[in-house]
Amino acid sequence: MNQKKIISLVAVAIISGLIVYGAVLMYQVFSGNTKFEENEVYVYVPTDSDYEQVKKIISPYVKNIERFEMVANKASYPENVKPGRFLFKKGMSSYDLVKAMRHNDPVNLAFNNQERLEDLAGRVGSQLEPDSLELLNTFKDTVFLKENGFNEENVFVMFIPNTYEFYWNTSAVKFRDKMIKEYNNFWNKERTAKAEAQGLTPIQATILASIVHKESVKKDERPRIAGVYLNRLKLEMPLQADPTVIFAMKKKSNDFNQVIKRVFYNDLVMKHPYNTYVNIGLPPGPIAMPDITALEAVLNPEKNNYIYFCASVDRFGYHEFAATLAEHNVNAKKYSDWIISQGVQR
Repeated sequence: MNQKKIISLVAVAIISGLIVYGAVLMYQVFSGNTKFEENEVYVYVPTDSDYEQVKKIISPYVKNIERFEMVANKASYPENVKPGRFLFKKGMSSYDLVKAMRHNDPVNLAFNNQERLEDLAGRVGSQLEPDSLELLNTFKDTVFLKENGFNEENVFVMFIPNTYEFYWNTSAVKFRDKMIKEYNNFWNKERTAKAEAQGLTPIQATILASIVHKESVKKDERPRIAGVYLNRLKLEMPLQADPTVIFAMKKKSNDFNQVIKRVFYNDLVMKHPYNTYVNIGLPPGPIAMPDITALEAVLNPEKNNYIYFCASVDRFGYHEFAATLAEHNVNAKKYSDWIISQGVQR
């Protein structure tokens, strides 16, 4: 065999080897490398995780971790681990997985209708990396409270119900700072001026809105209820809001899971800061997270001469309003008789 043929054969062997190697490499890089049945899953990489920890986190979802490692090393991923929430889709290749681990997928965090700061912290802590205790401690930080004019009882007013976009690994401090920014944006000059026109600060307006929110689920009725409470405040008479009594009862017993359908006389005379039957003015903090319609109802109340109202037995969910005690007593008796006929207990 002459030298040229030998060289040719060697060249063919090398090229063939390179082709095979390339094919194997292409297979390792671009063939599917997942082992979950769902169409997609999220993996969560905590802050300060290293590459070894990432491999443990993703191993339940990756068919061949060695193939992933090969691509990760080529892409310098071990030196550039990022914390966050990452989306894996069924059938992704090692290349796709490494690429996905570089893209922190945001969380759409929605909250409304929360009753207490602790409830909100639990909801946020279930969707972001910080746990509820860390969030609570951050919300109640004394320096933060003082700088922003809050205290532990009323800091809950800071949270405006909405849907917000966060990265999963957002710290408790950054979450809080985003919330105070949203609070300040909401309470612009126009809304602050409307609150002042009612004799209220933004904090007071939110506390009153929380009562309005709890009094009626009928959004079209809320401006009228807000008007009644503002009339009572101007007359310096107790607000006499049943939802504040219910909140006081739950707070006193430290049981916010109990369902209270009816308030009795002994409850109305209970001494508690949140009982607006025995205390004149607003309670020290909100009794719930008011939605935007309740806030707007306080800022744009109906101008009326009503002082009293009670639940209607003819229009479920609505109330009957009265300007005099005599009118109110008629409405109240009608409702009381109906309650008794229904056998409603505590």
